[in-house]
This record gives sequence, C-alpha cells and structure tokens, in this order.
Amino acid sequence: MLPDAFMRALEELLSPARVLNGAAELSTFESDGLTTFRVRPEAVLLPETADEVVGIVRLCNEHAVPFSARGSGTSLSGGSTPVPGGVVIALNRLNRILKLEPEAGLCVVEPGVTNSAVSSAAAPYRLRYAPDPSSGPVCTIGGNVAFNAGGAHCLRYGMTANHVLGLKVVLPDGELCSLGGESFEACGPDLAGFFTGSEGLFGIVLEVTLRLVPISESFDTFLVTYASLDQCGEAVASIISTGLLPGALEIMDRLAMDAVNAAMPAGYPDDAQAVLVVELEGPEDEVRAERDRLLPLLEKSHATSVTRADTDFDRDMIWKGRKSAFSAAGRLAAEYIVQDGVVPRSRLGEALRMIDSLSERHGIRVANVFHAGDGNLHPLIMFDSQAGELPAAEALAGDILRMCIALGGAITGEHGVGLEKRPYLPEQYPGLSYALMVDVQTALDPLCLANPGKMLIREAA
Repeated sequence: MLPDAFMRALEELLSPARVLNGAAELSTFESDGLTTFRVRPEAVLLPETADEVVGIVRLCNEHAVPFSARGSGTSLSGGSTPVPGGVVIALNRLNRILKLEPEAGLCVVEPGVTNSAVSSAAAPYRLRYAPDPSSGPVCTIGGNVAFNAGGAHCLRYGMTANHVLGLKVVLPDGELCSLGGESFEACGPDLAGFFTGSEGLFGIVLEVTLRLVPISESFDTFLVTYASLDQCGEAVASIISTGLLPGALEIMDRLAMDAVNAAMPAGYPDDAQAVLVVELEGPEDEVRAERDRLLPLLEKSHATSVTRADTDFDRDMIWKGRKSAFSAAGRLAAEYIVQDGVVPRSRLGEALRMIDSLSERHGIRVANVFHAGDGNLHPLIMFDSQAGELPAAEALAGDILRMCIALGGAITGEHGVGLEKRPYLPEQYPGLSYALMVDVQTALDPLCLANPGKMLIREAA
C-alpha cells in the first residue's frame, strides 16, 4: 500500500481523475510487450506537463516510492514492467512537438511523441527521423531513448543514440538536468548518449532534441530468395565484406514468411527457405553504381531468385510484410518470446545453424526475422504455456543469448536488457565491468527508486 500522504499529494498535484488505482485500470499496465512478466502497479499516474512529471518524481523521492516511466508499452524485454509496490508514470500525454527547425535539421519533442509522428512532421521539408523500429507508428520517443531503439535502417544510419543531440531529464531525486544541446559538434563527454539506453535507471526524459536526416533521393529495393537460411546469412556477410553499405539488409525464414503470407498479401514465394530484403538508397547516381556492384554479389551468393521492386507500391508491400512479421507470428502460436541477441556478421550463417540445432534440441519452434546487416537476431521462440512449454522456451532463449556471447556478440541490439536478459548481463560483462555499471547507477539513484530491478541486479541501500 502506498502512504496516504503520498496519495493525497499526488491527487493534489494531478487531480484525482489522473491518479488511477482501480483494478481494471491497473491491469492494463501490468506488462509491456513481453507478457511473461506481469506486475500490477499500486497506481498509474497521468501527467500532462513536464512540471507534473518533476513533481511526481520529487514526491516519490520524498516518500521512497519506486517508479517506472512508460510510453506505449511496446518494450519486448520487460523493461517497462511495473515495479512491485511502485507507481507507473505514463507519459503519453506529453506528446507535443515543441520545435521543428528544417534548416538546422533538428526538432525538439516531448517523450510521448510517437516515432512515426516525427518523420510525418518533417516530411514536408524532405526530412525524416532515421531510426525506424517496426513499432514506429505507436512506440514513443521516450521509449526509443530508454532502450536505444534501432530498426531496419540502423545499418546505415545508426541507433537512437546517433540521433539524440540533447536531453532534458529529471534525475531520480527530482533534480532537473540538461544533457547535450542542439549542436551537431558538441565538445566534452556525450552525456545525452550516456543517458540513452539506460532503461529508466537514470531518471525520466522530459524533452528530446533529435537530429533529422534528408529523405533519400532514390531507393532501390530487392527481394532475394534462398534455398537455405544459412546461405542467406552468408550472403549478408559477403555483401558487407565488400564495403557496400545498403540502407537495409533484412532476413526472414520460411516460418516467418508463412505467418506474414497468412496475415496479408505479401506475396513471399512458397518455394524459398529464406528471403533477404536489400535496399539501396541515396542520390540516384550513387544508387545506380551500388546496384551494379550488388547484383553480381547476389548472383554469386546462390540466390534462387532476385526480384526488384519496380514501383513504390511493390516497395511498400515488401516493407509492410517485413514490419508485420512480429504481429503475424501470432498466427503460428498464441505466445512467443522475441529474442534480441547480436552476432558478428561474419558468423551469421553459423549462428543460424546453431539456432536451428537448439530449437530441435528443446523441441520449440523458432521463426527467424532479423536485422541481418548489423547481425541483430530476432528469433521468435513460440510456445504454449498451457501445455507447459514456457520453461523450455525460456531455456532456449537463454541458450541463444549464451551463443551470441560465445560468438563474440551481445545479448541485446535494440530491445534492451530489461527483466528478461538481466541474468545474462554479468556473463557478457564479468567482474569489474559489471560492478562499474552498478556503481554508476548507485551514484545517480542511491535509494534505488528509478525503475529498479531492470538491467542490473541491485538491491536498495
């Protein structure tokens, strides 16, 4: 139970209508996109201004109440699962674009602005926000910052951290802080980058200054089919090894294609075991030159077919299918874990063969959909908890993460550590490296109030 004085202060700050504590209201916030973790918060708070967020955090600090910030709840690692005995600060109503400066190539937004809304606002100026996670129409910039989101085009453009110029944040004790600014050439430590990806452990974002990039003059998109998944993975390694840098390199296996084809008229071929989406982008002359380099590479990669998207509609359908893969997997299983490990691109084929072997060993089906260009695997581990398959699915997920570490990779590329991958972070960063992370969090949040229990294993002092 939350202290009565704390609840009265919240209602005075926000009004009773924006302090939710009914059972039906709270149940909506019990989990994020990873529904195997569920915690019912003590209350859900609906601030509408940055000042109200600051006021809430200061009250939490005064009464030693843990809190977690939440956007649209699309996290796939349990990172925005509520804290036991704590409150959820829902930021969706802080959804204004505060400034858009096309000539400077930047915009300033509140944390509840959706990813796609930024690009929509910038489009009339031939600009866009480059990170493009599949959940872009609903995921929020605040969540993108918390988990350092990427997307299909992060191979060429980088992750969220590469596009955040400045942040206005409230630290766990209620102190306001500005990190970075509007300059593309800031000097000193990259404090905005330091905060990005911290999964709510360092406080809450109130404003984000984002870098915008020009919309490419030309796109050339190819759908390439293969007789085996590992051949598809080897093709990616061969493309990257030449120095060619496409806008995107995405892979789906047979199981993922079946799911998408059942959900929408994507038209993925029935006789292929894997498809590779390759997209070139940039000035028209540059794209033409890159296409002349790409096509011989695809011919040598044992591709069974190479189809070029001749129209905008064809290109849109290829990408609509790829970005629908996660939701379409629900046609194959009622429940699944979306894993997020990373391996070196040179070892993609090896990693895919190992995943297939692990899937067979555990008796759990896996559909593979991933950002092949940067080795970011997204195996969809399908299970039925009613049939008692959850333990086997979680064991398989853990084995995949350990495989990624063993191959010289990492346990997460863009979904974060959250609750799901927390046990494996000390394996990736053993000894002093992990201890230093805990020390940093302790220095910024000695009471352990800001989204405690995520990423790092640490108890309140």
